[in-house]
Amino acid sequence: MPLFRSSELLGIARETMEFVLDACEESHPDEYMGFLRAEDARQLGLDERGQVITDVLVIPGTESNPVSATVKSTMKPNDLKSVGSVHSHPSGALRPSDADLDTFGQGEVHIIVGAPYGWGNWKAFDGRGEQTHLDVLDVDLPDERFFDFTQAEIDAELEDDSGGGFLSWLR
Repeated sequence: MPLFRSSELLGIARETMEFVLDACEESHPDEYMGFLRAEDARQLGLDERGQVITDVLVIPGTESNPVSATVKSTMKPNDLKSVGSVHSHPSGALRPSDADLDTFGQGEVHIIVGAPYGWGNWKAFDGRGEQTHLDVLDVDLPDERFFDFTQAEIDAELEDDSGGGFLSWLR
């Protein structure tokens, strides 16, 4: 990834938006909260300069209830891929509250999803709380593997009696 990313946000991957809608619905009646992360569009097969939202980062320790979601700011990583936030409004309201506006300064785009959490129940806002347009893009997300090993390698390691290897710390 280049040191400085393009400032143009092209949109959100359809698969990521589907995840957001599902996560908001599963959290109901409590609010859902996450941070949006983007990848370079060229890494996703687009012949354009810019960024596409591909991930939602959920911060451990996030507390939510039917009227708010609170994130410990010390838990949020300083991440060059971070471009904004997403949260739900179980009431269905698709406008930012005063509390929302206080957090919107951190990022380019902020998505609010309202009940009943369908494709027509979300809006995007800029850092000032003004509604903005965010395209939903059909792109193939890369298969990122958190751990770079296969199940066969795990099975072989567990069968190994030598006491070493990458899973030896589990013993």
